[in-house]
Amino acid sequence: MEQRCIFAGFGGQGVVSLGALVANAGLADNRHVTFFPSYGIAMRGGMANCTVVVSDEAIGSPIVNEPMVVMVLDEVSYDCFHDKVAPGGLLFVNSSLVKKRTSRTDIKTVYIEATRIAREHGDSRMANMVMLGAVIKLTGIVSFKAVETAINNISSAKLQKLIGKNLQVMKLGFEAAKIEQE
Repeated sequence: MEQRCIFAGFGGQGVVSLGALVANAGLADNRHVTFFPSYGIAMRGGMANCTVVVSDEAIGSPIVNEPMVVMVLDEVSYDCFHDKVAPGGLLFVNSSLVKKRTSRTDIKTVYIEATRIAREHGDSRMANMVMLGAVIKLTGIVSFKAVETAINNISSAKLQKLIGKNLQVMKLGFEAAKIEQE
């Protein structure tokens, strides 16, 4: 199995951190991974995205031209990436910030109010983790156990106290995930 993904949002939403977490979780699951971050010119508020490939086989290139999975956290990222989802692929949309609905009928779409869920459970900055829970449920890209291992390994001492909350909202995203458009 190979999952070719693009995760996108604006700087400060934790998109690149999420990609690094997925890549590290893939390693914890004994899979092959590539992780390729991309930043806009602004530190916070500019576009940020990353490509992640997790595979059972060796990966030839980190370039993802036709991703099977696209996750967008904001409307600018939606506009930029929703048309890039390969036919038959999955589009995950943070519907708290993206009010648009895709008209594509060749993909499956998942709308999750990630920012609302994260805010209700302590901090809207955890919306990325809500979305990760949904991605895990519907793709099986990595295991929960691997995410727990990876988040403990890569979190700074300052962020260690937030791991439990992040895993909690990730589970809420897992529970909320359902395909709304097929």
